Amino acid sequence: MPSALERCFEGNLLLNCLNPEDRRRLLPDLERIEYKRGETLFAAGREVDFISFPLDQTVVTLVISMIDGRSAETATIGREGAVGGVVSNGGLPASTHALIQIGGPVLRMDSARLQEAKRQSESLRNLFTRYSDCLLAQVLQSVACNALHPIEERCLRWLLTLQDRLDSNVLPITQESLAAMLGVQRTYLTRILRMLQQQGLIEVGRGRITILNRPVIEEVACECHASVRRHFETVLGAIYGPNGRLVAIEPPG
Repeated sequence: MPSALERCFEGNLLLNCLNPEDRRRLLPDLERIEYKRGETLFAAGREVDFISFPLDQTVVTLVISMIDGRSAETATIGREGAVGGVVSNGGLPASTHALIQIGGPVLRMDSARLQEAKRQSESLRNLFTRYSDCLLAQVLQSVACNALHPIEERCLRWLLTLQDRLDSNVLPITQESLAAMLGVQRTYLTRILRMLQQQGLIEVGRGRITILNRPVIEEVACECHASVRRHFETVLGAIYGPNGRLVAIEPPG
């Protein structure tokens, strides 16, 4: 009979694909923590000595903040992955701010313990190397997207990314939060959302945005969401269902 902590593995696709031996390696060092929306997982410039695995609908956003107070999203991580000391031994300063975008449970462990487990297991090293590559691809694609694509397409790309991780048409995101992620003024974003709503793509409510027509959104959004998705499929083995949402991760071969 699996323990409550072992059952948590099912809430994170990266952990869920581990073989039994690797699960036993990580289990003693994992702890489950509940986070609320808006809480900081780690701050830029501070040492990051742990790795966090978002569970279920928990979503973490990596944000770069400028000295003038403006900020922009560089990556969004949910149940498909992990954030923190993914590659290093831990204890290194973070280059980004990790913000809890959608609150919920997280499994956390010390980065040094993960590094020790990776030294003992080739399959773990392989898995986290592949995931690190996918996370970097998402960050680089976001940089290109922010530089080259209009706000309308960037907005739709972000909504698709969030929907993948929540597996729901209703996205609990405020206009203030979305504007901050996109690095624009709320008044400007409000006009963009109104236009997208008039086109029948979304419905804007208080504290939420509802996806009305994902197939059309995928057609009119920039290619960045599809590009990152293909990279996950190729490198990590992420399998998407007919609606494009994350449903499983195959163990790496």
